[in-house]
Amino acid sequence: MAEKKSEGSSSDHASIEKSSAQRIEVADVYDFGGDTTLPPPPKLTPEQEKKLWRKIDMRLMPILTLMYLFSFLDRGNIGNAKLQGLTTQLNLTGNKYNIALTMYFVPYCLFECPANLVLKKFRPSRWLPGITITWGIIMTLMGLVKNYPQLVGTRVVLGVTEAGLFPGVVYYLTLWYPRHMLQFRVGIFYGGATVAGAFSGLLAFAISFMSGTDGMLGWSWIFVCISIATVAVGILAFFVLVDFPSTATFLTPEERAFVVWRKKYDNSSVGEEEHFAIRHVWQAFSDWQVWLHILIYMSIIGPLYGISLFLPSIINGFGFNTAISQLLTVPPYVFATIVLIVFAIWSDRIQKRSPFILAGLIMCLIGFAINISEAPIGVKYFGTFFCVSGSYAAFPGIVAWLGNNLAGQYKRGVGMALHIGIGNFAGAIASNIYRTQDAPRYIIGHGVELMFVGIGFITLPLAVVIYTRINAKRDAYEKEMEEKGIKYTTQELRKLGDRAPDFRYIL
Repeated sequence: MAEKKSEGSSSDHASIEKSSAQRIEVADVYDFGGDTTLPPPPKLTPEQEKKLWRKIDMRLMPILTLMYLFSFLDRGNIGNAKLQGLTTQLNLTGNKYNIALTMYFVPYCLFECPANLVLKKFRPSRWLPGITITWGIIMTLMGLVKNYPQLVGTRVVLGVTEAGLFPGVVYYLTLWYPRHMLQFRVGIFYGGATVAGAFSGLLAFAISFMSGTDGMLGWSWIFVCISIATVAVGILAFFVLVDFPSTATFLTPEERAFVVWRKKYDNSSVGEEEHFAIRHVWQAFSDWQVWLHILIYMSIIGPLYGISLFLPSIINGFGFNTAISQLLTVPPYVFATIVLIVFAIWSDRIQKRSPFILAGLIMCLIGFAINISEAPIGVKYFGTFFCVSGSYAAFPGIVAWLGNNLAGQYKRGVGMALHIGIGNFAGAIASNIYRTQDAPRYIIGHGVELMFVGIGFITLPLAVVIYTRINAKRDAYEKEMEEKGIKYTTQELRKLGDRAPDFRYIL
């Protein structure tokens, strides 16, 4: 019988007993995350459950956040390096600088989906630290380049090596946390990017004093110093990161059983499909919501990359010198970090994603509208706070929203990789819209960012309307099933995944 899934607290003992019985009923034919090798899930009080999740948070979130902080530092500090002599020494005339930025995104987008497919095969505790060390080495080489072709080549390889981190970590988090707890964790993880934005300005200012050491200008030392720290973080991750709940030795067997049970019945009353089949790839490619969410993603990621790559140049265009411009990039990112965490906590608490994405779009609209105008410099700098905080704070909700609404681990892995991979082509566009000849007002750049925001104002309400209608139809169909005695087998419900009659989309 298809039963409507409970979305309440896991501490509900009756729900645990019911789902445990279902687990035992199908255990001989269905193993999820190694649950058949674990003891039955324990009954936890709300306080005990909170303590367990805090224990998991303290093991996973610091190292993942640190890895992404350095990932974003490494890809984005080229904006700071530009002000420290990069374009002059490498003779980046015309649009060469923009092309170098663009060439990062092409392999970054293309390799995200394959990287997610191999994540479980190669084990997260080896794959994620391994690619971190690799791109750290690439960044060291970037600090030693002597000409434009070498810069483009290292940016391409950087895109390949960094492609597996963000979609891989988000997918990895969906293997651990229930869907109504996801955005806060994605927010903490992605907070590394906003902190990186603040750090990049401070670090660039400090490292600029090394200019001339060993015959290298400040831009070279920006790349080299940060890349050495990246390699150190990757090595540390080898010793800290763990693979999956069922094999996590820092948890007791009973705690592992509880986490696996929570994930098994998080998206479905009969458990979620876990084993790979080629149909999971097709299901992800043919799912309407993946493609609609790509447009929503682009509406935020375009402004996000545009502001993160060019904020130093935009502020420099206000008339400040290089050192002051680097320092003035810090406050908008500090403010964005605060807004991001508030949005993430609030979103998980009310179990909704779309209102906070809409709020981010509105902030971006205000910020870019101010900067495209002829407002005074002080007002324009104030507008950058809206640009940065709106794009960064909305981003975790966009990623968590699709992850919440895809059921089946491999379908979710492929769908999220497509979502992030194709959506990141908006970053390639954003790399080319802030042209040197358009300084200081950057009308074309800010105008294109407003276009991205406009796409969001169309696609976001459309997704909410479609989700609402589907949920209403499934409510009616479940009532009809009960009246007519229609039944699905557990295997059929698992195979249907997010198309099952008991699955409800999060708004």
